[in-house]
This record gives sequence, C-alpha cells and structure tokens, in this order.
Amino acid sequence: MKDVHKQFDEKMRKTIEVVKSDFASVRAGRANAAVLDKILVEYYGVPTPLQQVASISTPDPRTLAIQPWDGSLLKAIERAILTSDLGINPQNDGKVIRLSFPQLTEERRKELTRQVRKYAENGKVAIRNIRRDALETYKDQKKKSIITEDQFKEYEEDLQTMTDKRCKEIDGLTAEKEKELMAV
Repeated sequence: MKDVHKQFDEKMRKTIEVVKSDFASVRAGRANAAVLDKILVEYYGVPTPLQQVASISTPDPRTLAIQPWDGSLLKAIERAILTSDLGINPQNDGKVIRLSFPQLTEERRKELTRQVRKYAENGKVAIRNIRRDALETYKDQKKKSIITEDQFKEYEEDLQTMTDKRCKEIDGLTAEKEKELMAV
C-alpha cells in the first residue's frame, strides 16, 4: 500500500517542479533564456517551442539573442514574442532577434510578484487536489475492506503531513522568488 503513497508523493513532487519552472519563466530584470520556455513559434503550421527552432544566447546580462536556424522564421519568432506576456519588444536586424531587458520598475516588480503568487497558489491547489484524489482512493479501499479503519486514519495523517510539507516548500520557493524580484 505504501507504493500508492509513493505515487501521490511523486505527483506532488512533479507539481513542485512545475511551480519551479513557472517561477523560472518570470523575468527578474536579467536576461534569462528560461523566460522563453513557454513561447511557441508557428513552424510549418505547427506550434513549436522556440528552443527547437533557434539558438538562444546571452551576449550581456540584460540581452538575449535569438538566432533561428531557418532565417524565414524571424517574423514568426518576432510575432510569438510580441503576443506573449513578456512585455518586451524584440529588435530584428534581419539575422538575429535581440531582447533587451530593462531595469524593473517598482510597478513591474509588484506585477511580477502577483504573477509569482498566482503560480504558487495554482501549485498549492494542484497539491490539495492530489491529496483529495488520494483520500478518495483510500476511502474506496476502506469500503472494499482492502485497508482497515486504522490504516485509513494512518494514511490520512501521512497524506496531510505530505501535503503540508509540499505547501511549505512552495511557500519557501515563493519567498525566494519574491526576494529576487525585489532585489533586482
């Protein structure tokens, strides 16, 4: 039965990885290629991740350079960046697209902090949903007499401990990211 427990713990861990990846996509005033992770470019009619159609480099701390492997993609990449929520205007020189990251204003920092909190809350909701699914599984097993009432209570307590631990982990990651945003 503990293997089922492990399964739910693994789902919670994966949720935390998703939250970390969401946090990485929030730009903190420095050029970071992770902000482009969620940008999809129309490539032969198929939405394709930007990293699969171009090389991305950081020539200096505040600039990202995007060089497509197929020059005909420049306009599509530029369009994808403009329609994203990055809030940066790409500069296209005909070969390379440059993204210049300005210093964050106080207003933008607060906006990014709200976005980080939203990602954190989504992660916590996902973890609580995993807990709910696990409890349903255990209730069903108790009803079918696969586990006893005592085992059910033990699993319920373990599950709550696991949930609290993962939510605290998300809180810690959120505090770290907010500190990073306010320090830039």
